[in-house]
Amino acid sequence: MLVIASQLTSVWGKIVYFLLGLRVNFAPTVFIDIAIVAFLFYWIYLFLRETRALRILYGFLILVLAMLIAKIFNLILLNFLLRYLTTALIVAIPIVFQPELRQVLEKIGRPRFWTDIQLTRDNFSNLLNEIVLATEQFSKQKVGALIIIQRSTGLREYIENGIRIDAKVSAGLLNSIFFPKSPLHDGAVIIIGRRILSASSILPVAEIDAGRNLGTRHRAAIGVTQVSDAVAVVVSEETGSISIAVSGELERRITSDRLRSRLYRLLRKNVKPPSRKLFFWPLKKKEEDK
Repeated sequence: MLVIASQLTSVWGKIVYFLLGLRVNFAPTVFIDIAIVAFLFYWIYLFLRETRALRILYGFLILVLAMLIAKIFNLILLNFLLRYLTTALIVAIPIVFQPELRQVLEKIGRPRFWTDIQLTRDNFSNLLNEIVLATEQFSKQKVGALIIIQRSTGLREYIENGIRIDAKVSAGLLNSIFFPKSPLHDGAVIIIGRRILSASSILPVAEIDAGRNLGTRHRAAIGVTQVSDAVAVVVSEETGSISIAVSGELERRITSDRLRSRLYRLLRKNVKPPSRKLFFWPLKKKEEDK
């Protein structure tokens, strides 16, 4: 017991010596610095909390804690093993967390305040109507379909591996593309703005637990939304159920009304604000508020 107490006292003395050596000057910039670091850690936690990376991170923290305990109690063999294991983990982290790191960098570089896709209110309403109408028809006829709608993140690599179309979105055209005997029915349709840019596009397929029992279309919808901010609409050819995927999360068996509501909330940032003349702007604003 005396040995353990002396070791703990020694560790506490080292901690106090380290804190005194920092010579922290409590200027306003110190509080700003702390707030920024706390925000970064909180943002990382929010990003990782619903992914498999969080469980891996917990395991890494447990190893670090075990290493500290081995250091405190002078467990030479355990400390030796954990030291080399930690070195191997530092090398392995970029490989294990590759999908998550890619998403983090993509989100940091994504301009949330600006997008080059701008639609008028009428065009936006027509776009929603055509997509929902086509989806309802697919659901009734049990025709499989995968529709990807681009937002801020570009999907050029997936457009280029498909068949270029560049045509206005319409329910009739979507029905022609996903008709079971059509040569374009396999793969995804990619929509930018109010135009279909490509069909039969090949998308990245997400790794899903076998218990979830998802087909290739659903896994492709999850996969493309994991690496971009696109919105994916899926219709199952087995059950006719409608699903929507955003940010790697799949919402299954939704109604057409729910689909319209979700698409409106997700895509309304692409709508141009109504133009106002300078002198009549206050008057028009009051009328709109009414």
